[in-house]
Amino acid sequence: MPVPVRKRRRRTPGQIARGVRRRARRLAGRLRHVWRRSLQLRVVTSTLVLSMAVVIVLGVFLMQSISASVLTSSEVAAVEESRANVATASGYLTLPTDSSDITPDATTQGQTLNPVDAAAKALTDRSGGRYEVVIFNDGSVGEGRASGQVDWRSIPESLRAKVQNTEEQTLYKEIATIRYIGAKQPETGLVVGARVNGSYEIYHVFPLGDEEKTLLTVQQMVFGAGAALVLLLAGVASLVTRQVVTPVRLARQAAERLAAGRLEERLKVRGEDDLARLATSFNEMASNLAVKIHQLEELSQVQRQFVSDVSHELRTPLTTVRMAADLLYEGREDFDPASARAAELMQNQLERFESMLADLLEISRYDAGAATLDLDPVDMRDVVLRAVGDSEALAERQATRFELRLPNEPCMAEVDSRRVERILRNLLFNAIEHGEGKDIVVTLGADRDAVAVAVRDHGVGLKPGEETMVFDRFWRADPSRARTIGGTGLGLAISREDAMLHGGWLQAWGAPGEGSQFRLSLPRVAGAPLRGSPLPLVPPEVEMRRTWRGHATPVLTPAPAETAPRVRENVDAGAFDAAD
Repeated sequence: MPVPVRKRRRRTPGQIARGVRRRARRLAGRLRHVWRRSLQLRVVTSTLVLSMAVVIVLGVFLMQSISASVLTSSEVAAVEESRANVATASGYLTLPTDSSDITPDATTQGQTLNPVDAAAKALTDRSGGRYEVVIFNDGSVGEGRASGQVDWRSIPESLRAKVQNTEEQTLYKEIATIRYIGAKQPETGLVVGARVNGSYEIYHVFPLGDEEKTLLTVQQMVFGAGAALVLLLAGVASLVTRQVVTPVRLARQAAERLAAGRLEERLKVRGEDDLARLATSFNEMASNLAVKIHQLEELSQVQRQFVSDVSHELRTPLTTVRMAADLLYEGREDFDPASARAAELMQNQLERFESMLADLLEISRYDAGAATLDLDPVDMRDVVLRAVGDSEALAERQATRFELRLPNEPCMAEVDSRRVERILRNLLFNAIEHGEGKDIVVTLGADRDAVAVAVRDHGVGLKPGEETMVFDRFWRADPSRARTIGGTGLGLAISREDAMLHGGWLQAWGAPGEGSQFRLSLPRVAGAPLRGSPLPLVPPEVEMRRTWRGHATPVLTPAPAETAPRVRENVDAGAFDAAD
């Protein structure tokens, strides 16, 4: 059975135009990228452009000067020679002008020539080929009165009008295009004219072909010299810039390797100039930085070890105190009211102390790099429901109600359900703590690559800049505000570590008077890079109000969470702290 051949669809002109524009934008983007990143390219290009401008200005000035000099000298010589010829021709043109007595072959028989022909012949013989002569008598020209096959119509009418309306032997000149009778090509020439003996007009035609060739040669030489000069200046600028850019580039590369943790990186010091002193200062800075980092690492290691040791050592006495407190708490009904109240307070504070001790142990495991994941494919809807169920008792005591927005289809993801539930419980407890008894909205969204859970409260909100500090250990937005639910101050810090361990993001948004929203974004497949989140960080209703305030028309396109458009952000999996 023959395989059907699919015909390639012909592209429409609109598609071709869009493709060309897309490629042009891509090329322009690459050029802008190279332009921004290359200091040497910018310096060489600037030098090239400025050099071209200077060379063009100087070239135009030189060509104008040379052209004026050549043409002026040619004009002076032509005028002087024309003045001498006019005086000579005036003697010939005083002879009788009646040509009826002159035979056509009079010149060959030595007889007397027509005065016009005699003057033209005499002047032509003196020219040596440098010029041609055209003589008019009473406004007309006869046969043989234009030498060298010059077309007498080449004489400009404007020049003839000047000659006819002026005194005798007064010279006028004009540049004109000289045409010839025959195959000879027209050329530019200088025409010098004068009126002689009343009715005669004598015009000397000086071709400027040689001068034009000379000027063209000079122009080519100036252009070639200018181009060579521009290229030479560009090469010099490239070499000079390279001497400066190369050490700077080496310093940048060394700084990047130093920032990557290679604290032994140093620059080679050559000479004693400014760049050498820069390399020396860089090496001193790197050495001091390495010492300080080593000291901080030792101090951090001591602190982590101290926290870990203290946390472990406190577990034994805490267990003993806990047993005694349980006995007192169970027998509080036999105590007097003051002793019973003291037993209840001791029981509550011991629970808080145990929670803080557990959080400290968890933080110490993260600091030591010993935290691991127990990954399983789970339905994120079940994880959200379990976290909400664990928080319902606390929500009831604070008169808070949960509003769940979950998709109808399963949202499967490879996660450590225990750690994700802990993240969500911490977010829910935080929302209850600062929600001021208002409803808390829990939204679950998913797309092809990621899942996200957003916890939205309508409480006091966050001030500008607190979106990043909220994940710091023991940080409190208002130090004077007492904790009403007994939090340890480590919940959000641990939650962020759990999110980062999954390769995900935990981000916060808030505004005074508008509440806050925390968004947890996780990849669906463990280890896959997270490039976007299916849920927006800013609540849609807040974004809509801002749009209305800006006098724009909002576009509402509700969609199921599973098929909701993905929100792209300038955050990658390795830049979580910057995203926070």
